Amino acid sequence: MHTDSTVDIGLVLPDLLGTYGDVGNATVLHKRLVWRGFAARVVPVAFGEPVPDSCDVYVIGGGEDSAQTLAVRHLRAHPGLQRAAARGAVILGVCAGLQILGESFTGADTVEHAGLGLLDLTSTPGGRRAIGEVLVQPDAVLAGAGEAPLAGLGEAAITGFENHQGRTRLGPSARPLGRVLAGTGNGDGTEGAVQGRIIATYLHGPVLPRNPHLADLLIEWVVGERPGPLELTVVGQLRDERLRACQRAASGSGQRASGASAARPQRGVSS
Repeated sequence: MHTDSTVDIGLVLPDLLGTYGDVGNATVLHKRLVWRGFAARVVPVAFGEPVPDSCDVYVIGGGEDSAQTLAVRHLRAHPGLQRAAARGAVILGVCAGLQILGESFTGADTVEHAGLGLLDLTSTPGGRRAIGEVLVQPDAVLAGAGEAPLAGLGEAAITGFENHQGRTRLGPSARPLGRVLAGTGNGDGTEGAVQGRIIATYLHGPVLPRNPHLADLLIEWVVGERPGPLELTVVGQLRDERLRACQRAASGSGQRASGASAARPQRGVSS
């Protein structure tokens, strides 16, 4: 546990992978650590700079196809993230970040690009672009059964906004973050991926402001204990509003938002 040292939050290539405001995920981790008395700092890593392997947690956001291709080439040439993952650093990848962390992805140019190989998944272009609100029930085996790594999420739903054309297939070493109640996600009824201390998702929003319980799970992995609750009214209001929006999206599309009280506020979620 980080009791007398600073938690370093690596913000990976925000100049390339910051299209959808995903840099806010690093801000949320920083604030939720500081509000609990931990020393923390965000360490931005720009394109052309080596990636430090010493950060405690890394955040990788989304971007367009051309930026994603540049980003993966950079990260393969500067393998600090891979070294950090090998020693157990926590990583959050969003959209393009998810695909980059996988074994390979195929862009709109139909060219297959090698990923970093940190997640057992591959991504290819789908047909219709997936755009809209997403509602996800955390994986029942990992969360509901109280098993690592998602036990800290409980049954609280995860929400976000997707804007992608990718379809992702998980291999045997990766598990989905959850099942889709509204939206597209990976394209097969699941959303995201979890492998070791890496979580990846297609969800923007950014995803951590909308889901403080997910942010706190990452913090728990970093500091070694479950953080105490934070009573932040505006955060709870945002979460409740987005849950209602997802319920409306599910109703409008004919999808059924059921299971684990997905359509109503979760009382067990720390704001």
